[in-house]
Amino acid sequence: MMNDPLGDMLTRIRNAQMRGKSTVRTPASKLRAWVLDVLTDEGYIRGYEAVADTKHPELEISLKYYDGTPVIRELKRVSKPGRRVYMGAQEVPQIRQGLGVSIVSTSRGVMSDANARSANVGGEVLCTVF
Repeated sequence: MMNDPLGDMLTRIRNAQMRGKSTVRTPASKLRAWVLDVLTDEGYIRGYEAVADTKHPELEISLKYYDGTPVIRELKRVSKPGRRVYMGAQEVPQIRQGLGVSIVSTSRGVMSDANARSANVGGEVLCTVF
């Protein structure tokens, strides 16, 4: 049984990038797909697609590299199952003076910190990417 599915996906991405893999698979869920949508929009991964050739549906994530080094330098889970972190619209942190991204789960969906501030909505800070 998995307690933190989103944390598991982030760890799979980190591990695959350390090994220099071009793709990585993770079990499919709506939350994971929404987070991957934000990562794709922000340019941290090439994209992802649903794979249904196994018993359980999976997402295959295409990782992105620049000159042989991963585009994602740091990927941290902020809100964990044991300690949820909620912030208002103006409290959502900027990562590395705006060079990184916080992914926030709001009442209007999962979005980046800049989009949450512009929409004036707060929510649960899922993870940070740099």
